[in-house]
Order: sequence, then C-alpha cells, then structure tokens
Amino acid sequence: MRNPFLACAAVVLTAALAACGSSADGNDPEAAGARRPAASGPTVPGTPDGTPTPPSAEPTGPDGKPEARGPAARPKTPSDAITPATGTFTKKQKEYLADRVPKGMDPAAVLQTGQETCDKLRYLVKADRDTAVGAVATEEIPDAAGAVAGLCPQHQDLVDEAAYAYPDGTHTGKSLRPGVYRSVSPTADCSWRIAGAGGEELAADTSATGKSRKITIPKSARTFTSTGCYAWLPEGDRG
Repeated sequence: MRNPFLACAAVVLTAALAACGSSADGNDPEAAGARRPAASGPTVPGTPDGTPTPPSAEPTGPDGKPEARGPAARPKTPSDAITPATGTFTKKQKEYLADRVPKGMDPAAVLQTGQETCDKLRYLVKADRDTAVGAVATEEIPDAAGAVAGLCPQHQDLVDEAAYAYPDGTHTGKSLRPGVYRSVSPTADCSWRIAGAGGEELAADTSATGKSRKITIPKSARTFTSTGCYAWLPEGDRG
C-alpha cells in the first residue's frame, strides 16, 4: 500500500524540483541538457470503459524461456558515446550512466531520474528517516540502490538498512530473519501474521491506531504476512 506521507512529500518535492531544478550534490542535469519529464504518469492500457486489459502471455524464445522485455532488454549506448546535448558530464555522472542509457534515449534524462531519486531521499531523511528507508524497501522510490551508489553515496546507510526490512506482502523461507521489527507509517488497517511449520499460527494482530508497532519474528517462523503496515524495519543493525 502506498505510503500517504510519501505521496504528499512527493507532491511537495515535485513542485520544488519544478521551480528550482534537481540539485543532488550540486550537479544540475539541466546544465547537461536534461529535460524534465511530464508530471502525469503513464496511461494504463485498457478497454474504452476503463477496464484494465489482461496481460498477454510472455513471448518465448526458441529454448522456450521467456524473452527479455522492457528497457533493460534494449541495447545500451556505449559508455564512450554517452554525451549530453549541451555542456559536459562529470566523471561521477559518466560512471553512473554507464550501461544505463538505452540507445536513442537522451542520457541527460536518465541522469535526471537518478538525481531526482537522490533529491527524494534527501528530502525524506530530513522529514522522517524511517519513511525514507521504507520507501527504499518497498521500491516506492525505484532503483534507489543504483542512484545512491552512483550519485549520492551519503545515503548508502538507507539502502543497507532497507535490505533487511520487510515491505507489505508475504515473506517465506530463507527471506525470514529472526529479530525485532517496527512498523513504518502503518495505516489504520495494519495487520500481520507469523506462522510456523505446517502453517501453525505463532502470532497475529491488527492495529487501527496508525502508530508504529513492534513485533518479534522467532527462529521457528516460516511465513510472515503483512498488510497495510507499509514496511517493517529491523531494530538494531539487522533485527
């Protein structure tokens, strides 16, 4: 479930970026020929009455395996051919853009996306650090790890902590780590369930207060399910 605080923060940040320009680490992509994306999101395909169109079957190759799809499957611009329409890229920006720019795409636009990710993290850290970590864990801020590694390494601690968090959903098997966790920005319909071998319920509860709660995932846990709690962060380094 989308974090309402993050949604509001995104609106404020988008307005600020539109007025002042992205400025992560002082590297303004507009100086490198960046163009700002449209404010509206992509149109969801569907029928004329608004009903979403069912996804089609994934295409398969000669070996019967699904073919790669999406931007990641597009040929990338060679690193030595990545140049802005105007101005120049810094060494750090060039390193970030390596293997990230699909052929035919403006590299400044790719850089813009990464720098806006850093801007969002910087804004959220000042407002509420736990929400920033939760946004990385839930991937509500996509590709945060890549942007942080290449453009704003000062936020690496957020990515590291998010790697040990649990976003809403069902977690099983080796992904479960015993420890104490706290909920981040839960809604008034936050609920969770911890089950052991054979589906035996070990703990379950709900919270309608919208306030953070703490839980303990024991070593005997086999499944952890969370709904409406946004994300659970470990207490201490790794729970």
